[in-house]
Amino acid sequence: MTMFADLPLEEQIAQWRAYVRRRQAITGSDVEELEGHLRDQLVALTEAGLAAEEAFLVAVKRMGSLDALSREFARAHSERLWKQLVIAPDGPNETANSPRAETLVVLILAIAAALAIKAPALFGLRLGGGDERFYARNASLFVLPLLTLYFAWKRGAGVVSGLWLALPFAAGAVFANVFPFRKGSDTEALTALHLPIALWLAVGFAYVRSRWFADGGRMNFVRFSGELVIYYALIALGGGVFTALTMMMFKAIEMNAQWLAEDWLIPCGAMGAVIIGSWLVEAKQSVIENMAPVLTRLFTPLFTVLLLAFLATMAWTGRPINVQREVLIGFDLLLALVVGLVLYAASARDPQAPPDFFDGMQLLLVVSALIVDGVALTAIAARISEFGLTPNRVAALGENLILLVNLGWSAWLYARFLLHQGSFAALERWQVSYLPVYSMWAALVVVIFPPVFGYR
Repeated sequence: MTMFADLPLEEQIAQWRAYVRRRQAITGSDVEELEGHLRDQLVALTEAGLAAEEAFLVAVKRMGSLDALSREFARAHSERLWKQLVIAPDGPNETANSPRAETLVVLILAIAAALAIKAPALFGLRLGGGDERFYARNASLFVLPLLTLYFAWKRGAGVVSGLWLALPFAAGAVFANVFPFRKGSDTEALTALHLPIALWLAVGFAYVRSRWFADGGRMNFVRFSGELVIYYALIALGGGVFTALTMMMFKAIEMNAQWLAEDWLIPCGAMGAVIIGSWLVEAKQSVIENMAPVLTRLFTPLFTVLLLAFLATMAWTGRPINVQREVLIGFDLLLALVVGLVLYAASARDPQAPPDFFDGMQLLLVVSALIVDGVALTAIAARISEFGLTPNRVAALGENLILLVNLGWSAWLYARFLLHQGSFAALERWQVSYLPVYSMWAALVVVIFPPVFGYR
């Protein structure tokens, strides 16, 4: 463990080891086993980007779930955790990836993302001036390359790795703008919806660096994605209040600040918030790691009740699903949220823990979503049979088939786990292994659908 050879960290580990031995008479081999677990946690956390001392304090807190003595030690030293996580070190010995340097890089990238969405105005393209189609297709290209650059810098990626990561964004920019889409084109709308999904995989590769196929790498990215959504929503709520107050203040002096909100505050804030939210997740991931189980236990019952109520109402009234574009998008978003809940729950759960009531609730949620997906597929197939193929129907058909496979096998693995015939790790592996399928389908929609359907 040469990476922990610096004296301050080894002194902290020695202090923890002495504390464990002092509080309870245990053998040296038992202490060594606990220390091995602690050092494994340190390796994972430092590879994720935490400083050595931050990694030690977080690792001790995580060990608290395994060992009561570590829990007491963590509680006694918790004040140091907050100081080290939020206060940047001073002095000339700061590294390139120190908290102060990272804060500066994040601010530069956030400002760059905010300005990127205004750059097309230099060429006569205005958001709100009839060029919304261009901005919708390219929205993800204004910010995701910069987010990828942040993770590449933070993880110390080389030039070759950076060039490989740039390729998906270059291809996305070409396919988002080279096709002669017609006004009101369905394939153009599909491109705008699917391009961010396809490019998010490139962000994931930058986030985990070389650990995409390593144990826990993809699940860490799932956890990051979920927490980014939470932070982004909170930032958006704060931004909404800020925008409303800004307009109120200008209105008080009889000035209309609507142009300021629509042309600058909202679009620039929406782009910059992606970078800021990602940085917050990275900086505070160790402190909010208990957010995932709380959220999943809150929303899983709510979505389960929603799906069951929908199925019961549809069966009672006998009314079929109205397969229109907005309805298809809504159903796909709902089912995608269910898959996201399952993934987020898996990222928050101890794979070694036995099945409990919440796992039964998760299975009920998956089965309910599976039935809804089957009903939606039946309606889509009937619509295609009656009225023929359209871009929206084919895209919805493919996405619902992909969701059907994911949900169906997830239900099977969950049932085996609840019956003590399989492990939770098998379900976790299935979920993270299936993630690239969504990005590949999204890329297919962006690249193939426009020319196949004549850009309509």
